[in-house]
Amino acid sequence: MSSSKKPRAINNSNESAVPSGRFARLSRFGALATTVAGSVVKNGTKQLAQGKRPKLSSLLLTPKNALRVADQLAQLRGAAMKLGQLVSMDAGDMLPPQLAEIMAKLRQDAKHMPRKQLLAVLEKEWGENWRERVREFNLTPIAAASIGQVHEAISLDGQKLAIKIQYPGVRDSIDSDIDNVATILRFTGLVPRTFDLAALLAEAKKQLHEEADYLREAEYIAKYTDALGEDERFEIPTVNGDLTTRGILAMRYVEGVPIEQMAHATQPVRDKIATTLFELLFKELLGMRLMQTDPNFANYRYNPKTGKVVLLDFGATRSFDKELVDGYVDVMNAAKAGSREMMLRAATRIGYFDHTTAQHHREMVLDLMDLACEPFCTEGCFDFGSTDLAARIRDKGFELGEDRKFWHAPPIDCLFIHRKLGGLFLLVTRLKARVDVSKSSDITSCAKLKR
Repeated sequence: MSSSKKPRAINNSNESAVPSGRFARLSRFGALATTVAGSVVKNGTKQLAQGKRPKLSSLLLTPKNALRVADQLAQLRGAAMKLGQLVSMDAGDMLPPQLAEIMAKLRQDAKHMPRKQLLAVLEKEWGENWRERVREFNLTPIAAASIGQVHEAISLDGQKLAIKIQYPGVRDSIDSDIDNVATILRFTGLVPRTFDLAALLAEAKKQLHEEADYLREAEYIAKYTDALGEDERFEIPTVNGDLTTRGILAMRYVEGVPIEQMAHATQPVRDKIATTLFELLFKELLGMRLMQTDPNFANYRYNPKTGKVVLLDFGATRSFDKELVDGYVDVMNAAKAGSREMMLRAATRIGYFDHTTAQHHREMVLDLMDLACEPFCTEGCFDFGSTDLAARIRDKGFELGEDRKFWHAPPIDCLFIHRKLGGLFLLVTRLKARVDVSKSSDITSCAKLKR
């Protein structure tokens, strides 16, 4: 394998082997639990000596313990880190504000594999002669995340590629990782013992098994290309099928800058990007009934030369039933009509409530819906740069989440839709964009998009 480029220096401080064996990963979780427990005993004893009566939750939910959990999940990568990212993205429902910032470090790039481990994965996926399958391959990763890392390569026919390589042992460790993280969530008191996590954990396992299948992701890239390929506002990387396996996804390299960097662009450019993303959201939900649900900013880039939004990473793509989508249409219509009764019926139809839901809890959920629909109900452009909407939604979410008597989970699909919408609100707020959201959510035009 020849190389015309001088390899970039490897930052060894950001490199660590991925624990791939079941025992190795379990021992990491055990060590973490022991360390946290030791911290509880030490701090509890100290407070008792001072004549205080400490609460267990205050001993567990300390910044040091949160940092320990975040660091260990970042080392483990795979499902453990992915679940930690999900918790930190949705911190308004789960974490106290002072800990959310610490856990947010999990949304940053992970450590990458040592070269020896990388070469072993390449040999397993592409064979012993893997070097003959590409003209060039840069062994230094250009990005690293929870499930895999990305490398640059040149195909045999001269095309520049982005190669996403899955960490070893990720698929095999998903179920046990999630069970272990759930145990930590229980132990730290982040979720009440009365709350049934079974359905959420089963869905998390299913979702992560799907995300870890790069052949499945390649199929969704093809579906998005078919649905959006004629829309000149988007660019989607094509897949190199000859080099793609369940553990390696080879795609055409697409130029672009991190989309959040466009916060420094002119107002018209920022508005255009945000409008494009909102129209994509509604096309996904109302037209395609297919949505890439991971709100990570890294899944979008922007090409200043072409003015196109680059769409990356389709592993978290989900399809939705027409009944659910129709329920959300009813919610939006109810919000625009200003009818609380219509919204209550729509929310019940979707599954936000059951016969046991107290009236004041219903009202709190409807308050949250009203807030989320505020941009859709605004005539003309909604100015995300001058609104405190995100903070109001966060505060209302804290209020509902802190009421441990209300832990009725809506349908799983709703959680992923909320996650995507919340991430989009955060991004367009970062861009300080102005968007005519009501026009972007036009149901008739969105429904015309082919499925």
